[in-house]
Amino acid sequence: MLVAAQQPMTAACARRPASQSAPGRRAGAPAQVGRVAAAAAPARSRAAVRAQAEATKTSKAADLAAEVERLKAENDALRAALAGYQHCGPAEVTLAAPAAAGEEGAAAAAAAAPAKPAVSLAQQIEEGIQWPSPEEGSFWERPPRAAPLPLAPPPGAAGAAQRDPRSVQVVHITAEMAPHAKVGGLGDVVTGLAKACLARGHNVEIMLPYYECLPNDAIEDLRHERDFDCPKGKTWDGVFQAGNLRTQVYTGKIEGCPVILIRPDWNESNLFRGGRIYGGSYNEAEAYLYFSRACLEYLRQSGRQPDVVHVHEWQASAVPMLFWDAPARFSQDFWDAPARFSQDMPRTRVVMTIHNFDSSGECRQDEFSATGVSGELYSTIDKALDERTIGHNPERLCLLKGGIVYSNAVTTVSPNYANETLNGGAAGWLKSTLATPGVAVKYSGVLNGIDTDFWDPTHDPFLPACYSPQQQEGKALCKRFLQMGLGMTVDPDKPLVAVISRLVPQKGIHLIEHAVHRTIELGGQFVVLGTGHADSGLRNLAGGQYRDNPDVQMRFMYSEALAHQIYAAADMLLVPSMFEPCGLTQMIALRYGTVPVVRSTGGLADTVKDVDNYQGNDMQPNGYVFDGIDAGSLNSALDRAIAAYKGHPKEWAALRGRIMADAARWSWDVAAGSYVDLYNKVLSI
Repeated sequence: MLVAAQQPMTAACARRPASQSAPGRRAGAPAQVGRVAAAAAPARSRAAVRAQAEATKTSKAADLAAEVERLKAENDALRAALAGYQHCGPAEVTLAAPAAAGEEGAAAAAAAAPAKPAVSLAQQIEEGIQWPSPEEGSFWERPPRAAPLPLAPPPGAAGAAQRDPRSVQVVHITAEMAPHAKVGGLGDVVTGLAKACLARGHNVEIMLPYYECLPNDAIEDLRHERDFDCPKGKTWDGVFQAGNLRTQVYTGKIEGCPVILIRPDWNESNLFRGGRIYGGSYNEAEAYLYFSRACLEYLRQSGRQPDVVHVHEWQASAVPMLFWDAPARFSQDFWDAPARFSQDMPRTRVVMTIHNFDSSGECRQDEFSATGVSGELYSTIDKALDERTIGHNPERLCLLKGGIVYSNAVTTVSPNYANETLNGGAAGWLKSTLATPGVAVKYSGVLNGIDTDFWDPTHDPFLPACYSPQQQEGKALCKRFLQMGLGMTVDPDKPLVAVISRLVPQKGIHLIEHAVHRTIELGGQFVVLGTGHADSGLRNLAGGQYRDNPDVQMRFMYSEALAHQIYAAADMLLVPSMFEPCGLTQMIALRYGTVPVVRSTGGLADTVKDVDNYQGNDMQPNGYVFDGIDAGSLNSALDRAIAAYKGHPKEWAALRGRIMADAARWSWDVAAGSYVDLYNKVLSI
């Protein structure tokens, strides 16, 4: 009872200063004080424990709060470093080191956080650009930056290509291969398809003429493999003479793809000599007929047993014809020899891709006979006779027709172009061949793709500033770079319309010429890059009416670097083709956020859907489309595009970002999957 009664007093005394006496306490009463003190001792002990516990709890809370602050600072530092990495790439950003534990780490992180004032992404990217001037000349031939400045790819963009469960051995036979033996889209397709199939786990080789203009230093691991004699007859004074041509075979790699290069002995022949791929002093029909026979001879002599021989265009169309009907040995009596390439490679099937029906490969029967097989063997309507020459002297063969008839499967380069060849006039007189029951069942359209690694604005080495769908600031810098280099008015608000094309009638030259005038009338700028035999009207504009116009520039040439810079700089890409089997330029433009303005034909209709008029749901609208072949039809699309650019900049930026983000659909990996399905189908026959 005493302890309980004394607890309030003891607690009160504990709160007083030590010099104060308790009320009513008499001096000289030691016994009572001792008893009170003794009774109060347990109470003071428990209070001290509680106080100590509270102090410990407070200390731990403070330590925890400090740790939280330290982790927050460390997290903020890492976020800042990551943001810098995404904006500037790994070459120019170092990740912040983790903060040290304890108060020193928190202080260091806090001190490091405000390292420098905020700088816009455009300013960060702009640092290091080596700005050009018109006086510099070919500014595109030197690096556009002092150092690379790529952006990190968007989340989910990276990743290995799909691997197919069954590996197919494919040999491509072609006249072109990008980038070093390239004239048009054929070269891009061959390289892109081969790389995509290699990535999917297939065994791929490309057979190509060893053109004299092919740069040796561009071929990795170049080596001479063998020589052999290839059947090669000739007509002399009207008399056919049997013979052989010594042929050299080299192997190596181009763009990571194994290549087999076929070259005749140049002491005996001038085939494939000259400064460019086509247009040398030799007869092209003779050259590619020899090349077709030499490819098959090499496959046989090397013991190869490819699953698929994939041939391209008229230049390789004799391959399927020879594969099924060529004798094993050259003989004056060609048709009497029983052995054939198909017997040496019994499991091999032949697939043919027609990239453009505009060239069909005509030859005389005696020219074909130079391969070692009589051309007369194919001179019937159901084989390779050119029906346009029936009754003429002499009647001729059509190599493209022969390739169609003799191949196990035939493709062209877009579904819509395939439809136009069957139901329209795109195939010309060969429409009747495509319609025959034996051909119709094996004919289809497979949409081409693009190499999305080579054509990638997030790390394109040709660009002065990289950009992505989420970070578009670099595109404006690319535009300024091109305007400065070409001597144009530097104005971000002027819509820049570009044409990157072969300048031939197929490409709608009259509409390109009209578009120059119309774009300038609407306050825009116009750039042309290309060559071709139909460029005279554009040359007249460039050298006459628009010679000193700061908003028009034309370069009658082709440069891979300048093409990349124009794709990145332009706001719109014009493709007004009269016919277009597939077209790659509009796909590349979409990849670079450059809005295509196209005529609805062939592959253009498959890949570009009008932003104002598209009613389907298979893809997002992504450009401006017109149907006619007159100036008014072109204006209906071009005017809308320029008006949208000038009047609705936010909506235009959103469109640009959307078409870039959707560009994965144009990857060669997608198209390669369709070809692999086709390979497996013909192998099951």
